[in-house]
Amino acid sequence: MEELKHECGVAMIRLLKPLEYYEQKYGSWAYGLNKLYLMMEKQHNRGQEGAGIASVKLGTEPGREYMFREKAEGKDAITEIFSRVNSDFAGELYMGHLRYSTTGKSGLTYVHPFLRRNNWKAKNLCLCGNFNMTNINEVFQKITSQGQCPRIYSDSYIMLEWMGHRLDREVERNYVEAQQQGLTGCDITSYIDDHVDMGNVLRTTMPDFDGGYVVCGLTGSGELFSMRDPWGIRPAFYYQDDEVVALASERPVLQTTFNLNATDIRELQPGQALLVNSRGQMHLEQIIPQREYAACSFERIYFSRGNDSDIYQERKKLGEQLTESILKAVDYDVDHTVFSFIPNTAEVAYYGMLGGFKRYLNECKIDRIERLGHIPTREELETILNDYVRSEKAAWKDIKLRTFITEGNQRNDLASHVYDITYDVLEEGVDNLVVIDDSIVRGTTLKESIIKILDRLHPKKIVLVSSAPQIRYPDYYGIDMARLEEFIAFRACIELLKERGMHKLIDEVYRQCKSGGAEAYVQQLYKPFSVEELNRKMVEMLRPDEVTTPIELVFQSIEGLHTACPNHPGDWYFTGRYPTPGGVRLCNQAFVNYIEKVYNQEQKF
Repeated sequence: MEELKHECGVAMIRLLKPLEYYEQKYGSWAYGLNKLYLMMEKQHNRGQEGAGIASVKLGTEPGREYMFREKAEGKDAITEIFSRVNSDFAGELYMGHLRYSTTGKSGLTYVHPFLRRNNWKAKNLCLCGNFNMTNINEVFQKITSQGQCPRIYSDSYIMLEWMGHRLDREVERNYVEAQQQGLTGCDITSYIDDHVDMGNVLRTTMPDFDGGYVVCGLTGSGELFSMRDPWGIRPAFYYQDDEVVALASERPVLQTTFNLNATDIRELQPGQALLVNSRGQMHLEQIIPQREYAACSFERIYFSRGNDSDIYQERKKLGEQLTESILKAVDYDVDHTVFSFIPNTAEVAYYGMLGGFKRYLNECKIDRIERLGHIPTREELETILNDYVRSEKAAWKDIKLRTFITEGNQRNDLASHVYDITYDVLEEGVDNLVVIDDSIVRGTTLKESIIKILDRLHPKKIVLVSSAPQIRYPDYYGIDMARLEEFIAFRACIELLKERGMHKLIDEVYRQCKSGGAEAYVQQLYKPFSVEELNRKMVEMLRPDEVTTPIELVFQSIEGLHTACPNHPGDWYFTGRYPTPGGVRLCNQAFVNYIEKVYNQEQKF
């Protein structure tokens, strides 16, 4: 119920015809830019802290600019950027990026794309991506040990410098080859521009990185590339015809921008790179062998746009699968239960939940008719058929309230009104209220706002439903949840361990994590408890003091998640099964950080 900042979005376009072709056919020199703008707006959900674009113009003469970049901060960054661009940006290669910070670093310095300049066209490198690297310290040590001195410590800049270094070596390799062929002067430059192999650059850089990523880049000589991590954690889709090659983070973006069917679009495979050379020739290359497939399931539950046909059906399935659990929570009293959802991302799961209950009621109606033992009268049929699933929009999300008042109590009171209700949609004290959301992460909004607001309807019982399982572990591949103590499920687990005198388990897990071992030790903390026990403790912790209405939490099961999203098995935020060594290491370190922050004050260690 708390908005998550998350993976960034990328967009790339390579025009395969001369610019005059697009002006004649589509009536504008800005055909490529217009498509880039649309692709970025259609991915605005993936980043509202900043945005940037870059373009490369082919065939320019010395003394004229050929590589352009614009960046801006804030939720209106896309509009700001495209209001600045002019005909200088008319090029054959375009790249766009939408940013959400997962590191807490802000400012225009950290907005993609990043640009590395050089007087040799082929050595100019522009880079952006949807990524978060878990082993950046090791890569930093590697490149500094070779004498490099990156200006900024961030995975983006370090990747730029490491890849730029290897691009320099690739250019130098071609320089030697050109000389060996007897070429001199500008002929050497032309040879280099025509023969740079970005596959070589990627093969000598990307195996060093641990994390989830889609890395995109342009060179001044006209190379375009994008590569996906070998676990398939982060998504990328591409399309090619005789006019363009285009790539985006989400499939519907390409469908809408270029008026395509889903079958026209391909998904970039794990460890694979899409490469377009300076002559516009595209090919795919396996840079790193595919590892255990771990495509992010949160993409399907929450992050990606729900208008993708597969995602839409998966989200409906997630809601439908919760029917039996919700029935138990309301004691099978569907007649006195009102169903609703938390706007806006849970809406599709809500439709699935309603579909599940409609099917349940239809089965009940059939049973009632069969039990009559005779041909029913019209009145009997009307009585039976008039049973229906009661659905209402009980909760509304208002515009973001500005809390000008700084005093704690008054500020908290204002913050509690982010959501509002539709009054009189249920019978007070008689009807249950079931409200579904896509996930329950920190619980802050539940405690400070939603439960209080829903309680104003005076339901018999409030059932809060999550179409995702309990979020128990941090993410280190592009979602802004890196600290264990952020999660209400983790805090509930720790409270249960304390209540039951299981401090030794906490101590042991701390020592194991501190040892630097490669196992996911934090998983042991949850093993003593069932999902239901954690749910009850979470309710106890989330219940506002003034609320006495019975409350129950219902979560999706891990099995249900994988049934609904069978092609996206990545579930580390729910299970602790991190696909990369870096994820395991950072989770263990997160527990060490938590213990040393909280428990050192009590001198327990």
